[in-house]
Amino acid sequence: MVSLSSHFHSTNYYLNRNNNSHHNHNFRIKHYVSCSAQPTQTNIKVVINGAAKEIGRAAVEAVTKARGMELAGAVDTCHVGEDIGQSKGAGVVVDFTEPSSVYDNVKQVTAFGMRSVVHVPRMELDTVAALSAFCDKATMGVLVAPTLSIGSILLQQAAISASFHYRNVEIVESKANANDLPSVDANQIAKNLSNLGQIYNREDASTDVLARGQVLGDGIRVHSLVLPGLPSSTTVHFSAPGEIYSIKHDITNVQCLMPGLLLAIRKVVRLKNLVYGLEKFL
Repeated sequence: MVSLSSHFHSTNYYLNRNNNSHHNHNFRIKHYVSCSAQPTQTNIKVVINGAAKEIGRAAVEAVTKARGMELAGAVDTCHVGEDIGQSKGAGVVVDFTEPSSVYDNVKQVTAFGMRSVVHVPRMELDTVAALSAFCDKATMGVLVAPTLSIGSILLQQAAISASFHYRNVEIVESKANANDLPSVDANQIAKNLSNLGQIYNREDASTDVLARGQVLGDGIRVHSLVLPGLPSSTTVHFSAPGEIYSIKHDITNVQCLMPGLLLAIRKVVRLKNLVYGLEKFL
């Protein structure tokens, strides 16, 4: 956006028609007008819902430092009443809350004319479908991002490409704690590969052996390693006669999610419906 600011300067130039300095008549007056253009920028105002969480605190810092964004507010059920800095007219609310509260949160946000970026793992597909119908009716944009990690999305896309060439695949993941296993990433990879209509690991004779891991989708096995201190890691192993093809992605801290979050905020302001998955914008 460019704002034009006009500055009018009337400048008189006196031109003596005679070279005789003691004759000071017969002047011609010229008037000049100048106009300058000055660019202005409108920041995207952002509210963080779930700011007390580790990812929420990182998001507050990332949005504060991001070019073209402004932290309008931060809320959570913890630290009620503490001020984190806020202003009026927020445009995007980032939701890091819980699956049970997402639908009501989005409805309230939409009522104030704001858009939502939702990063809440384990959301039910029924909730996503209900949100999609609501957004279509309200003509308001919402981006539901099961993952904000660009590296994780690239891993998933590479796994889809590899699945057309291999029929044997297993997923090995590691985490520092035992919450949510198999992980959201492992479930998403298995879902993506299963949607391609292929059956994997047909020759595996150990189908009922628990030590072989949990089967997801169309024959895809997942092995979850949990030890304190381990980074969050996902590896997809493909095999064919004479070769192994492995794709690996490690997450060492929550900072890896911030580039994806900032991308989501910038994209959602143009949406008029619900979009599922940050990968739609990569």
